[in-house]
Amino acid sequence: MPLAINILTNDRQRLIQGAIQAKQHAYSRYSNFRVGAALLSEDGTIITGASIDNACYNASICAERTAIVKAVSENMKLFKGLAVTSDVLSPISPCGICRQVIGEFCAREVPVFLIPADYPKKSEDGSEVEDGGIVSLTVGELLPHPFGLEYLGQAQSTGP
Repeated sequence: MPLAINILTNDRQRLIQGAIQAKQHAYSRYSNFRVGAALLSEDGTIITGASIDNACYNASICAERTAIVKAVSENMKLFKGLAVTSDVLSPISPCGICRQVIGEFCAREVPVFLIPADYPKKSEDGSEVEDGGIVSLTVGELLPHPFGLEYLGQAQSTGP
């Protein structure tokens, strides 16, 4: 597994706060499940995204994809960090569709920070849990076997 890209502590904190703030803009009328995400671009810009529900559930869009779509539509395609949070007390992982989209636009060594709702998480004695309860992994760990461009055009017809 490739080593994670090392990002500055200040950039990491901006990324975490961006995801937390983005969650406040979630439209969760149907699911009541708010999610916020933030991307750190190569130039240091933070791009945020919130989950957007729709009465037709399959028209909903997750926070991670919202952030990526916003960034790509503004011609930002190189990223060095992603953070995701929700209202769940334990860190949540992106869904399968989001993992595939993340894998399309983020290098395998890009760090992903999964943030608990009660960040920074405290233990029963009031002391802070290691790293505030954040689960840190890379895109490659999140999506170990991505489907990519290299597979397109390789399919062999075996049927009529």
